Amino acid sequence: MKCIYCGYEESKVLDSRSTDESNSIRRRRECLGCGKRFTTYETVETVPILVVKKDGSRQPFNIEKIKCGMIKACEKRPVSMAQIDKMAEEIEKQIQNTLKQEISSQEIGEMIMDKLKNIDEIAYVRFASVYRQFKDVTNFIKLITEM
Repeated sequence: MKCIYCGYEESKVLDSRSTDESNSIRRRRECLGCGKRFTTYETVETVPILVVKKDGSRQPFNIEKIKCGMIKACEKRPVSMAQIDKMAEEIEKQIQNTLKQEISSQEIGEMIMDKLKNIDEIAYVRFASVYRQFKDVTNFIKLITEM
């Protein structure tokens, strides 16, 4: 780490602690050149992810859209907001772990359906009916028999 006072490129860490939000680490450093102390913050750099829609357009990934879709599917069902938040965060981590800069909305939809299937079958069917754009009852029957 380059010293902010003299530009020397070596320093030693005197103290490290996480910030209040726990999304970065505060480090107190001492320059090995001039001996002055300074503070640095270390955070994880995330790569922005784009979602490729069915029509080919691209939008920035937004976890709130996942949560909104899940909330609608789980309406009047015994699924807590904490469960929805947890599922959405797991999906976000899964997407980030792919290390792709672009992901299709279809892939995200499948991830959501996998999570909902394990939590609440009714919410799963609701989400699938909108996501897969069912036109008639036969698609519902086919989905339910597959379960």
